[in-house]
Amino acid sequence: MDNNVYSGGLESPDFATSGIQDSIMREIPDSGDILRHLLEIETQAAALVDDAQAEADKRIKASEERNRERYEQEYRRRMERLEAEYREKIGVAKAEYRAKLDVYRKNLDAMTLCFNDFSCLAEKLLFGDR
Repeated sequence: MDNNVYSGGLESPDFATSGIQDSIMREIPDSGDILRHLLEIETQAAALVDDAQAEADKRIKASEERNRERYEQEYRRRMERLEAEYREKIGVAKAEYRAKLDVYRKNLDAMTLCFNDFSCLAEKLLFGDR
C-alpha cells in the first residue's frame, strides 16, 4: 500500500496525472470573473431597487393628490352646508328679533302717556310735599 492514501481531494496523484483536475479547474471561473459577475448582479439589484423606489414615489404622489382632492371636495361640501345653515339660522334670528321688536313697539304705542301725573310724581319725589 502507498503512503499517499487517497482522501478524495484534488491533490490526489491519480487526479493530477489523469488531467481531470485541469478540466475541473477550467470549468471553475477565476476570482476576477466571479467578482465581475457579483458586481453585475449588484448593479442589477441596485437598478431594480431604484426602479421600485421611483414607482413607489410615483404611486405615493398620485395617492396624495387623490387624497388632497377628496379632502378639498369634502371640505368645500361641508363648508357650503355649514354656511347655508348659518345663513338660515341668522335669517330665523333676524325674523324673531323683528317680530319681538314689532310687539314691543305696538305695546309702547298702546300705552297712554300721562304727562300730568308724571310731572306731579317727579315734583313730589324731587322736591317733596310743599
